[in-house]
Amino acid sequence: MPDIYVGTAGWSYKDWVPSFYPKHNSKSFDWLEFYSLFFNTVEVNASYYRYLNPRVVNGWISKVGESEDFLFTYKLHNDFTHKRVFRMQETKAVQYNLDLLKGAERFGGLLIQFPYSFACTDANVDYLRRLLERFEQYDKFVEVRHKSWNSPRIYEFLRSYNVTLCTIDQPSIGEAVEFAPVLTNDVLYIRCHGRNEEAWRASIENFGKQLSYGEQNARYEYLYSPGELLEIDRKLKELFDIVNKVFVIMNNHPKGDAVANAFELLHYLKGLARVHIPKTTVAAYPRLVKIAG
Repeated sequence: MPDIYVGTAGWSYKDWVPSFYPKHNSKSFDWLEFYSLFFNTVEVNASYYRYLNPRVVNGWISKVGESEDFLFTYKLHNDFTHKRVFRMQETKAVQYNLDLLKGAERFGGLLIQFPYSFACTDANVDYLRRLLERFEQYDKFVEVRHKSWNSPRIYEFLRSYNVTLCTIDQPSIGEAVEFAPVLTNDVLYIRCHGRNEEAWRASIENFGKQLSYGEQNARYEYLYSPGELLEIDRKLKELFDIVNKVFVIMNNHPKGDAVANAFELLHYLKGLARVHIPKTTVAAYPRLVKIAG
């Protein structure tokens, strides 16, 4: 069995109360500390939007102290992946925080997520190469969403840099990549965005418009069925004999669906083992009572 890390994309969501986080009035209650009692990884999304103060990162490290194997995966700022305009100052700001996590043995890897518009052209391959070299001392996961990247040439290119190609589960719209794990090193990194095709299409049509928080996240509103999760479980287990680590990140976060599905997938990946689940989540998702330990 490889080392298995299952968690969610982010942890700071008000709409996870009370489906995951209990209602509370205590100032000492901390969401990340509570989260780390149940999961062993989380994907940091805040780092995609802003350059984080190192004090924040050190705070995270102290809050997960009770979880021996807890790892953070760190999403690269959009200056590098979407705007593609940055200076050495921004590079060092990211590297400083990655080094803090590495030093504390809490670093899972750097997620480099490109938009759907980032197709496989010679110029974009060259840009990706320069970015990989800029962060060469860190374990990296590359997410590309356009299926033009699905080629043996690109797989070999990523293998030459020992970089993990992310596997994505999302609606199959246009030229989007399909859910098909491809190994480019000994690590699997899976990101599950849900299968809400109608809302996903609407988000494409509304691209660039001023939207509310709810409208921005509507495409992630999706609760995977047990059958869909078993399908994912089966595809991942086909590669268990040749990988050392498996990360599964649920990004269908609205209302706490990501949390419920993470518990279910953990149950399947661990060979139908009982899972430690808080009473709040079992109450919100009664089907979990069958797997709660």
